[in-house]
Amino acid sequence: MAHATKYLPMIHPRSLFSIHKTSKTLTFAYTITFAFVAFTIFLAFCPSSNTSSPMFTTTSYMSQLSSIFSVFFQNTTSSSNSSMAFATLNTNPYRSTNTTSHSSQKTFKTSPLQNQTQTTPTTNKAKPSDHVVNKESSSGSNHTQVEAKPLKKINQSAKGGYPADNFSGASHNQNLGDLVNGGDTGKGVVHSDYPGSPLKRQNSGNNEKDSRVKDEKMEALIKCDFFDGEWVKDDSYPLYEPGSCNLIDEQFDCIQNGRSDKEYLKYKWKPKGCSLPRLDGHRMLDLLRGKRLIFVGDSINRNMWESLLCILRNAMKDKSKVYEANGRVQFRGEASYSFIFKDYNFSMELFVSPFLVQEWEVQVKNGTKKETLRLDLVGKSSNQYKNADIIIFNTGHWWTHDKTSKGKDYYQEGSHVYDELNVLEAFRRAITTLSRWIDANVDPSKSMVFFRGYSASHFSGGQWNSGGQCDSETVPIKNEKFLKEYPPKMRVLEKVLKYMKTHVTYLNVTKMTDFRKDGHPSIYRKQNLSSEERKSPLRYQDCSHWCLPGVPDAWNEILYAELLLRKYQNQHQQKKP
Repeated sequence: MAHATKYLPMIHPRSLFSIHKTSKTLTFAYTITFAFVAFTIFLAFCPSSNTSSPMFTTTSYMSQLSSIFSVFFQNTTSSSNSSMAFATLNTNPYRSTNTTSHSSQKTFKTSPLQNQTQTTPTTNKAKPSDHVVNKESSSGSNHTQVEAKPLKKINQSAKGGYPADNFSGASHNQNLGDLVNGGDTGKGVVHSDYPGSPLKRQNSGNNEKDSRVKDEKMEALIKCDFFDGEWVKDDSYPLYEPGSCNLIDEQFDCIQNGRSDKEYLKYKWKPKGCSLPRLDGHRMLDLLRGKRLIFVGDSINRNMWESLLCILRNAMKDKSKVYEANGRVQFRGEASYSFIFKDYNFSMELFVSPFLVQEWEVQVKNGTKKETLRLDLVGKSSNQYKNADIIIFNTGHWWTHDKTSKGKDYYQEGSHVYDELNVLEAFRRAITTLSRWIDANVDPSKSMVFFRGYSASHFSGGQWNSGGQCDSETVPIKNEKFLKEYPPKMRVLEKVLKYMKTHVTYLNVTKMTDFRKDGHPSIYRKQNLSSEERKSPLRYQDCSHWCLPGVPDAWNEILYAELLLRKYQNQHQQKKP
């Protein structure tokens, strides 16, 4: 026992106090460490909402903690490693977008795509969607950067194209806002009044783009040969419905006269080098406001005149303000007709002059009179329209009749009647007389002058007075090799027009009409047939004039295009210094 006691360790009171002191120190150190860790975790997950706080930026805050830890635990590495990992997590450029629990509380001042709910007014302007939207602010604080490109890709996959290509109005902005804000359609909407927004950029460029497209179309029309083309099916035609216009003469009103096939109405004329603008009656009336439009010629010009009357009248809301000056409702037998469009201070007039020179009479030896054609005198009504704004001449069909084609004892100049004169030479002299009158009397700075060429006939098995027919024709000619030879009279006309001082626009409709053997009234030229006509209706056919609606509507579309071109060229000349 004594031996055992002898070797027992002696415990001094001071050593007991030392042991107690060491335990207390460790406990205190662990407590301090736990408190700092807990405080750090608390601040990390509950950051200050005050943007002016130095703790707002996670990176700067973590750097402060690192310096504090380094004072107390210079050799500790686990805490510093965890702080670096935490800092890396919070600088992920997609975290702020993908985090939904706090996204409504965070503010990114420079982004037009984020939900802007901060109470502090924002002065930074939104950036276009093709720029980085969350850049460093003017105050120098480093906000999280979110590029627009990922958003574009999301929108593309959802909508099938980039936002600028497939949105209309606010719908695109709402879709884009939905993607950014987790589907909340009331937040994050990019409005069109943001400076530099895609919508505003598009709107600002629309006028310039439209003007450029318009110029390109007009330049294409300037270069285009309107009369080299083809007839194509178009179900949007005719320009007016059959039966919708009571101004059509019975002779041209084929549907009302019993024609049952209507496919001939569904064609439009398509030049090879361009597309003619569809005739807009309202716009054409504006072009014609305050003007006089004159048609001078034969019954084929009456065909064209009535076509345009119907197109323009149907564009009027109040049709009672369109009326014939003398109250006439039939347009055959008188020397002239004039329709007034009261709201536009515009008149459309027809002067009947089949040859464009005067029909005459001379007294023969036995006291009787015979008819002649004065090749040296322009039509009697010429003084009534020489100051008109637009004049459209035509002649041709009456030069194929017996008297004119044979040319015996019929053509006259001065007091001399030719025993015989070739019809082509007579035609040349008549057109030369007209050309000289135009050069001497029409002011080209005020008036536009047109000459419409020969309109093809399609009599088969005879002529107009010998049983010629076309009633079985229901489709146009497709192959050009079946067209007739170009009329020699039109070559004479072209040569005369070429040497005129006054510019005359030649409406060369010969070829385009030759295709349309299906467009004539044929047997549908009247409702009430005479007893003779009922006995042999096929003998009395009209294969010269045209049904309305029909082919003459296309002539008026070309006239419309010419008026548009003239206005366009005048505007560009005025812009030149």
